[in-house]
Amino acid sequence: MRNVMTLILGGGKGTRLYPLTKHRSKPAVPLAGKYRLIDIPISNCLNSGLNRIYLLTQFNSVSLHRHIRDTYNFDSFHRGFVEILAAQQTFEGTNWYEGTADAVRKNIRYVQQPGIEHVLILSGDQLYRMNYGEMLDTHIKSGADVTIGSVPVTRDQAAGFGILRSDNTGRVTGFLEKPQTDDEVEMVKTEPAWIDARGIQSKGRDCLASMGIYVFKRDTLLDVLTKTEYQDFGKEIFPVAIRTRKVQVHLFDGYWEDIGTIKAFYDANLDLCKPNPPFQLVSADAPIYSRPRYLSPTLVAGATIKHSLIADGCTIGEGSVIENSIVGLRCPIGKNVTIRNSILMGCDFYQTSAEVAADRAAQRPLMGIGDNVVIDGAIVDKNCRVGAGSRIVNDTGIQDSPETPEAMICDGIVVIPKDSTLPNGWLLKL
Repeated sequence: MRNVMTLILGGGKGTRLYPLTKHRSKPAVPLAGKYRLIDIPISNCLNSGLNRIYLLTQFNSVSLHRHIRDTYNFDSFHRGFVEILAAQQTFEGTNWYEGTADAVRKNIRYVQQPGIEHVLILSGDQLYRMNYGEMLDTHIKSGADVTIGSVPVTRDQAAGFGILRSDNTGRVTGFLEKPQTDDEVEMVKTEPAWIDARGIQSKGRDCLASMGIYVFKRDTLLDVLTKTEYQDFGKEIFPVAIRTRKVQVHLFDGYWEDIGTIKAFYDANLDLCKPNPPFQLVSADAPIYSRPRYLSPTLVAGATIKHSLIADGCTIGEGSVIENSIVGLRCPIGKNVTIRNSILMGCDFYQTSAEVAADRAAQRPLMGIGDNVVIDGAIVDKNCRVGAGSRIVNDTGIQDSPETPEAMICDGIVVIPKDSTLPNGWLLKL
């Protein structure tokens, strides 16, 4: 695997994940109480034997830089690295990344380094566990110039993905970005029997969706980037490559979720709380790595907790009830608090005794969740102060609302932005 370089695309402004991306890039968004989204593709790489990894970013990347620096340090004998390539002005260009392919083009000198034969390109905002060695095996054995990771989906789901059509050998012969009509789906559908014959049960699925995971021969990637001005892989490069190059499909049928919206983020997190979650955080063979922290165990003082994930360093007061929820690192929760169907991202630090005294003297809520608070169907971002007796519930069923300093509703989910302060007795009024 030494001749494989990995590029992880950090994405753009992350507008569909706003306000979670107001102060951070998409890959830095917290996941499952203690991880960040970027930990998923990096962990997949390390578990697959790949340790030459570049992360391409340009928006709100300070916290992401800090996380990468504090987490992924390799010893000098393995020559591995995880490095961030932020958009920057150079003599060759002064513009921001203008698409997935353009982001790679602006860092082409790293692809041109000696000893590289294949380039693996990944997205930084997906939840899945995958052995990339199997995909590289498909790529090399088929003699492909490009290999695209693909997951079977139903026709109803096809409208949200780029859909591939292949021949009997798995060579891609057609690609259509987000087909919207039955006629368009018919053009790129795959016979379920073909999927079944490759050891994957089709289960009524007759479309192959691109996962946004690609393997290129290094020379092929350099050729398409230097000889064209195409800015996007899915919309521009692949339709042309399918006609002029050998593009192969690699089938995958494990859990895979694109976490690009508030609703997708909310659902994917809470799915992890189920008794039999569709994605297992625990794996002896392929663990998820993250920043090591030296926190105390969580203290639970007479609370009731069901189907929830509680991270390290929390305190949960007597009489509180937590159901189907995630509580992030260092989160203090008061007495008689009710939390249901919610994600609390926790705190980046503990308050000192002096800070606590100053807050109490100013009658300002402490960091965390005060006594007698009710939270249902919400996302509370990091370092928030929720005053006693507050109620964070979308009682009126509003689907979307403008942003205020204290709250915003996205897809029916109440989002409390990072560092917000809700006074005692706060009620949702939008």
